Amino acid sequence: MTTSNRTVMITGASGNLGRAVAETFASQGANLVLVDLDRARLEQAYGADHPQQLLAPANLLDKDQLAGAVAAAVERFKGIDVLCNVAGGFRMGSPVHETSDRDWDFLLDINARSMLNTVRAVVPLMLKAGGGKVVSIAANSAQKGVAQMGAYCASKDVVIRLTESMAAELRDSNINVNCVMPSIIDTPENRAAMPGADASRWVTPGALADVIAFLASDAARAVHGAALPVVGRS
Repeated sequence: MTTSNRTVMITGASGNLGRAVAETFASQGANLVLVDLDRARLEQAYGADHPQQLLAPANLLDKDQLAGAVAAAVERFKGIDVLCNVAGGFRMGSPVHETSDRDWDFLLDINARSMLNTVRAVVPLMLKAGGGKVVSIAANSAQKGVAQMGAYCASKDVVIRLTESMAAELRDSNINVNCVMPSIIDTPENRAAMPGADASRWVTPGALADVIAFLASDAARAVHGAALPVVGRS
């Protein structure tokens, strides 16, 4: 399932899951294009650039910044073979009828528009190169509405629907498009927010990264449009 010598672009690279995904692909010998909001966060997580690692700070909602990151990746590595849309965010607490425009826009932007902008920047490169892999992060809770989580569920459902649409559009071009639907991810932030929960039932970033790496590998070459639940020990 190796991605050795392939170039993998990871958005949200400085976060808990982004770092786990980067570590997994690095262990397979992949070139990494690491995207997050600012260079300081990337340097704190990864150190400096090196021959197999490019730090590419960019706001995914700014098309010019994103285009610059993609251009830097092409200049360094000649292309992008795998795109991992890891960037995302979570908010809950308001019933639908009290959801503010601010929360709605935040969640649709960070979870859905960030994916849309990134695939618009990267997929044309994959089409020109004759193939590629796109793996995005949805959520297990996106399969149905959950109280006080309407905006979040909607934003992650968009990720699933875009994944399915892209898979139908791109499978004949040798581009696999899939997504994963994790349950609660075992991070320090989630443990702090839910101190009474049984974190042993959650999915670890490393375990989720292994599934993402599988979907990006040739072993998953026949998988198109999947929304794969990754829920840890249940």
